[in-house]
Order: sequence, then C-alpha cells, then structure tokens
Amino acid sequence: MRIVVLTGGIGGAKFLVGVRAHARTIGADVTAVVNVGDDVRMHGLQICPDLDSVMYTLGGAHDPERGWGRVGETWVVKEELAAYGAEPSWFGLGDKDTATHLVRTQMLTAGYPLSAVTAALCDRWQPGVTMLPSTDDRLETHVVVDLDGERKAIHFQEWWVRYRSALPTHRFIFVGADAAKPAPGVLEAIAAADVVLIAPSNPVVSIAPILAVAEVRDAITEGSAPVVGVSPIIGGSPVRGMADKCLATVGVEVTAAGVGGLYGARGSGGLLDGWLVDTSDEGTSVPGVRTVAVPLWMSSEEKSARMVADALALAGVA
Repeated sequence: MRIVVLTGGIGGAKFLVGVRAHARTIGADVTAVVNVGDDVRMHGLQICPDLDSVMYTLGGAHDPERGWGRVGETWVVKEELAAYGAEPSWFGLGDKDTATHLVRTQMLTAGYPLSAVTAALCDRWQPGVTMLPSTDDRLETHVVVDLDGERKAIHFQEWWVRYRSALPTHRFIFVGADAAKPAPGVLEAIAAADVVLIAPSNPVVSIAPILAVAEVRDAITEGSAPVVGVSPIIGGSPVRGMADKCLATVGVEVTAAGVGGLYGARGSGGLLDGWLVDTSDEGTSVPGVRTVAVPLWMSSEEKSARMVADALALAGVA
C-alpha cells in the first residue's frame, strides 16, 4: 500500500508518527508532502519550520515539552546575536537547529533544490517516510494586518512569533503560489497512492499553502485515490496553535463541520471523500462526505496509529 499525507506543523508531525507506526504493521510506504509556506530567511539562513518539525519528530530529536525544535537545545547563538543588537531579535535560533539551517543554506546556495536538500538532511535523521516539500519554488504565507495605523502584509512568522497573532487580521496570501510547481516526486507519489490523508494540521496556514500549488491540488482532486481528512478541531477548539484565529479570519466556523466544509466534498469540487472527527463531535455532518467519529487525541504513538487505521478503514483501503 502507498499512503500520501499532506502535512505541516506540530500536529501534522505527531500524526505522521502514527502513520509510520501503522504503515510498518501493514507493510505500507509513506510519502509526506510538507508545507513550505512557513519558510523564511533569517540572519542569512533559510529556515523551514514544518520540514524540520517533521524531520526532528520522526527522527526522535524533537523537544517533547515545547513541542518544537530540538531536545536539549542551547541558545548561545541567540544570546550572542542579541548582544550585537542583531535583528530580528524576536526570532530565536537554537544552536543545534542553527546547524541544520547552515547546512541547508549552504546546499541551496550551491544550487541544490530544496527537495534534494531535504533528502540529504533526512539521511542523518532516517524519518522512516519519504519527505517531500510541496514545492522547490518560493512560496511564503504572508498575512494582511493592521499595524502602526496602516494595513500591510507581513510574513506569517512575524505575525505568529512576534505578534502572537494578536493583530487585527484580514487575510492570508500565498506569495509565489501562482508560479510554483510541485517538487520532484510529489505528483508521482499522488498518482501512485492508494489513499491520500490530510493530517490534522492547521487548514489555513499548513494545508492550504500545499493546495495553493495548482498542480498538487488537481492531482489530488482528479486522482483515483480516496481522500480522507482528520479534523484538527476537537469539541470546538484546536488541539494547539492558532487554527481558531486563522479560521475566524477566513470566515469559517471553528468546528469539525466548519473545517470539513472548508475542504469540501470531492464530488462537488472539494477534496474529501471521508472526514474523521473526534467522538466528542459525533453527529458532525459535511454534505457529500462520509463522516465517522473516533478518538482523535494523539496522546501516544499507539493511539495515533489507531487513528490512521480508522482513516484507512474509512477510505476503504484497510
């Protein structure tokens, strides 16, 4: 069996732990198509937060307490940059994490595409799945906000890390999406997939930037593989992060039904054939989409793997 997962963020990384565990029990191959909309250049280094969250989590190196970054991280570089008064001061680079960014930036500068760089970094971490950026091209999520008495667009990282999403927010823009092409291997993986899973990641800033690459979205909606999404909203609240603020900005109700409706039924131009919601949201209905309620709290690898088994059963490929 071949499983493709659209993913991003910490929730998506945790979900992939379950996907990998279940895939091993059934002998399946897994390809993760990862969001790059959060990517940003800081202090001359190319930083790919979602790719790194997935790589570190699956490689056993993430910090389980913070939920992001490297375990046992130190902050000498951050302190030295602050001593120099280097900006941006609001974005902290851990020492171990900086090594990853240095290697990535060096390879990108030498002319390697992001997909090749990601594969090289994964040689160290051995994530157990094939990790692909959604695109090798520049694609950044920017946020239109009110700031200093003006309406302006700022990078997603500034909106989230510096301002903690507290600014009046109007919309999200995926800069570069119109020209972006799928990274090598993405379309091939989708075409060969037996099932496509949409991780319980933020639908607005983790999944939507992937789907903003038109050829990726078309490959999914026009492909033969069933598409099953997993709700990131449980009992009317996001498990973590700022999904509620993002959904409110785009006018979507912060419920499992709201997110399911945002993705829409594939039969009517949307994405989904199936929608997995938590037992607390039993009774959720999304027009044209088969919806099943199961426990969605990813409190252990075993429970996450059980979710994946439920998703495959819903897709009819278990």
